Amino acid sequence: MSPLKIITNGIVKENPTFVLLLGMCPTLGTTSSAINGMGMGLATAFALICSNAAISGMKNLIPDQVRIPGYVVIIASFVTVLQMCMEAYVPALYASLGLFIPLIVVNCIVLGRAEAFAAKNGVFASALDGLGIGLGFTLALTLLGAVRELLGTGKFFGLTLMPEEFGSLIFVLAPGAFIALGFLIAGVNKVTAR
Repeated sequence: MSPLKIITNGIVKENPTFVLLLGMCPTLGTTSSAINGMGMGLATAFALICSNAAISGMKNLIPDQVRIPGYVVIIASFVTVLQMCMEAYVPALYASLGLFIPLIVVNCIVLGRAEAFAAKNGVFASALDGLGIGLGFTLALTLLGAVRELLGTGKFFGLTLMPEEFGSLIFVLAPGAFIALGFLIAGVNKVTAR
């Protein structure tokens, strides 16, 4: 499979949010704004790229009996580095995302790609797969966050586009996440069906 096809596969055909419906907890919990969605997506993309490459490189060293725990330890190592860097360099975003950063370790997207792709392919292809899935997840979370932020507060990436009184509070709250995600999934299905 060509490198470009591996990357675009994760963005379009196997988009974790809009197609595979994986990782719904961070998708719904962190997308109250576009910047939060983008931050969570990029954090997950970092974990995906690094853990996929490492797991692919060590796949012959990890015994089958401890395969999943071994993957979790590798993923947890990268997430710990990510968590420390975010806390040091982007403390506001780190505080906003809170508990969802350490939960990347057990995110079904990251563990699923480790098992389905990285354990069966080379290091370069696995890193590209992590990049593609990570970009797809980042785009989905950013889009969902932007829609919720615009409809809920009248802002887009913190910039005021319409007065806040025209916004609907429900889109900033949990039910708005489900409503917005449902309409976005329907829209993506409509576009990709053509």
